[in-house]
Amino acid sequence: MNGFTKKKVGTLTLGEKLKKLREERRVSLGEVSRCSRIKVEYLEYLEEGNYEKLPADVYVKGFLRSYAEFLGADEEALIKFYEKEKGIKRNIRGSVDEGRDNVKAINISSFVLTPKKIFSVLGVIIILSGFLYLYRQVNSFASNPRLVVISPRDNSEVDGNSVVLEGVTEKEANLFINDQPILVNDEGKFREEITLQSGVNVISVKSVNKFEKEAIESVTVNSKYQAADSPQDSSPDPENKDGLENAGNENNEVQIEVRVDPGPVWLSIESDDNLVFSGTMLTGATQIFKARERIVVNSGRANATFVKFNGKDIGALSQEAGAVRGVVFNKDTKY
Repeated sequence: MNGFTKKKVGTLTLGEKLKKLREERRVSLGEVSRCSRIKVEYLEYLEEGNYEKLPADVYVKGFLRSYAEFLGADEEALIKFYEKEKGIKRNIRGSVDEGRDNVKAINISSFVLTPKKIFSVLGVIIILSGFLYLYRQVNSFASNPRLVVISPRDNSEVDGNSVVLEGVTEKEANLFINDQPILVNDEGKFREEITLQSGVNVISVKSVNKFEKEAIESVTVNSKYQAADSPQDSSPDPENKDGLENAGNENNEVQIEVRVDPGPVWLSIESDDNLVFSGTMLTGATQIFKARERIVVNSGRANATFVKFNGKDIGALSQEAGAVRGVVFNKDTKY
């Protein structure tokens, strides 16, 4: 014994890292290709380390950015790893080729650079650039927009009555959640809080690009939330007017219960001048809000937004189908 212990040190290649991340998220190459619009064969070349079969570096880096965004990985780290690994392979191949060909004679033919040749080359470059631009435009016109729903995952379960929907699409696309328009930021990312009904909820996300091409993703979420008994279940005698006005308000608070039917409906709720909810509620979803002084309701569809105020059912915010803003409920509100 010489006092030393041998240890095996292993380092994952770029392809092994990508494959490991993908398998941890339990997605196939086909699913990655469909969401990122990268050919399956290019994804296979990346994971197998066959860089010589890939197109130019500018396209490979684009593939890695899309792949990293889909997997939730650090895109710059993957690109640096790719450049380092490809450089190593290039140096190894160059050393082998140099040892193989160092005895060969090198013949350099005479070449004279003239203005005519320069203009010819520039003309070819301009023509090729024009064809490349047209190809990209036609490809954009024929392709569906990119759409990836990051969370929640399909067929997931939640204990509460709401979930945050996050994803990414093309930054110039129009996005809809259950046909409700949603804002997309300058990077194409979106985030929306969705209020669920108890049981199975189907959330449909649609992205439409400037060429009217669309991509649709559906996510099923099972909510195990069970709503508490409504305040009206313990409401006082209807003949007792004072008791009716104070039902559900034993602590001298303002309380409303909001229900959407049919959905989806965009809502924002302010409690004592603090924004407590801003998001989309699906059909049948219910939310209860409380405040010390007042609650302000803004709704994208007033005739589909039903409210119970301090235990009393007051019906829809309006009979009109449009949006309504600044509906105030306070201690002086009478119905």
